Amino acid sequence: MMGTPMKDGYEKSIGHRLHHAARLQRALAARRLQELGLFPGQETALKLLVESDGRTMTELAAALRVRPPTASKTVGRLSAQGLLERRASDGDARLVRVHLTDEGRTRAGAIDDIWDSLEDVTVAGLDGKDRKRLRKLLRKIEKNLTSQLGIAPEAETEAEDEPEPVDETA
Repeated sequence: MMGTPMKDGYEKSIGHRLHHAARLQRALAARRLQELGLFPGQETALKLLVESDGRTMTELAAALRVRPPTASKTVGRLSAQGLLERRASDGDARLVRVHLTDEGRTRAGAIDDIWDSLEDVTVAGLDGKDRKRLRKLLRKIEKNLTSQLGIAPEAETEAEDEPEPVDETA
């Protein structure tokens, strides 16, 4: 068997720490999103439509990496809140496109503040160098896991390799 044995037990393993940190981060995200009247996953749909409004259900499902029925439920719930609307496509009335309402656009804008505050809480106490190293290590872990699963890794953006801005207030 390859790798190092877990002499100190599962609680001290990197896998456990990573899983636990991710669960806590998701729980805090859910709490903050609830203040906006959103459930986890719904914010992603809103943000995708800010990027490119008027997506078809198929396009939205693909971008969300979910099956079309799941995307349809999400759109239905967000439509019921008045954040999205479904409209027949210009030129092909059979094709439905999903559009943000004004309230949906406002709510989507508030999501950025939530994501920024989550990031601040998540990396509090880490300097720029530590943050950059952590991102690099997490990308390596993701690469290891995606290769084992036989799936393509997420596309990395150039911004991830830019130097971390120096926090003058620290």
